[in-house]
Amino acid sequence: MNAGIEDLLRALAPQVLGTLVRRHGQFEACEDAVQEALLAASVQWPEQGVPERPAGWLITVAGRRLTDQWRSEAARRERELAAGREPPPGDAPSRDADDTLRLLYLCCHPKLSAPSQVALTLRAVGGLTTAQIAHAFLVPEATMGRRITRAKQTIKGAGFPDGPERLPAVLQVLYLIFNEGYAATSGPDLQRVELTAEAIRLAREVHRLLPDDGEAAGLLALMLLTDARRGTRSADGVLVPLAEQDRGLWDRARIEEGVALVTATLPKGPAGPYLLQAAIAAIHDEAPSTEETDWAEVLILYKILDRIAPNPVVTLNRAVATAMVHGPAEGLALLATLDGDKRIAGHYRLDAVRGHLLDLAGEPERAREHYRRAAKLTPSLPEREYLLRKASR
Repeated sequence: MNAGIEDLLRALAPQVLGTLVRRHGQFEACEDAVQEALLAASVQWPEQGVPERPAGWLITVAGRRLTDQWRSEAARRERELAAGREPPPGDAPSRDADDTLRLLYLCCHPKLSAPSQVALTLRAVGGLTTAQIAHAFLVPEATMGRRITRAKQTIKGAGFPDGPERLPAVLQVLYLIFNEGYAATSGPDLQRVELTAEAIRLAREVHRLLPDDGEAAGLLALMLLTDARRGTRSADGVLVPLAEQDRGLWDRARIEEGVALVTATLPKGPAGPYLLQAAIAAIHDEAPSTEETDWAEVLILYKILDRIAPNPVVTLNRAVATAMVHGPAEGLALLATLDGDKRIAGHYRLDAVRGHLLDLAGEPERAREHYRRAAKLTPSLPEREYLLRKASR
């Protein structure tokens, strides 16, 4: 199939599914109908040409598939009533485009657990197969299939959600997808490129639909600025930390796009957590080296972030910035405030950061102890190898 048609179908699929779910409910039936319509388009469009209104074409074909499936008189009457309330397919492109966002809201329904939200979003909005999602999260395909099926059953009849209060959940799910792709939590690979690419694509779509939302812009900028360093994060299967990466190999186009988003969005109002993280990433990406990084500005931004969205990971990063500005002793003192915090107890990053700061403080024996402890705790093989190498040095 023509690559252009394949990309078009992938972009239209969530719009079409969102429209059908809004009109008819019954998520699974609508999803099956959309898949059949996409298959029909992949066969017909290369030969007959792309229709003038491709989204309307898909909605019409998928709607016919639903009509074939629902044969009871009661279901037929309900469809007729629903059709009377809605404009004909293809006549309201802006409404259909909005349905992509509504579909994201539905996939991130509060009744679902975070893993189920992620899985359903990748399946329904991202278009990934169950096998692809299972591979990305290192679980059997049957297990992931059951998870997605349960998620669909949970939201069955839950209604099509609306309202900006759902947006934070959507952004959080996209952030989780990106993070799992950029720094895989387990397994032999440091990164899973298919997940980062899908998270960025979906974040672009949310930003397109909500161009004035600062956090939607901030999340997209954060992803671009972080992903710009992807090609230099590992060598021979071992993690390469930011300070040792070849900055000349970073993706300048992504950095420029991310910086432009931050620059355009920051003056518009109070910055949220994603925009603040994007601003920090921009400082790192624009600095010629670790030593020439504006660590004082980074520390200010982390202090703001720790105030508006406090969590242990932010405090860890703030401790590193504190050490770079005021010395490792102050960084270690801040890190000590996390001891006993159940949210991060037993997490390898606490020992890894402590080892790094002790190394900076000139205490190699203590640093080695914490590097080794962190290596035992991390499930990521590339990170484990890196930490063991740090310990051996």
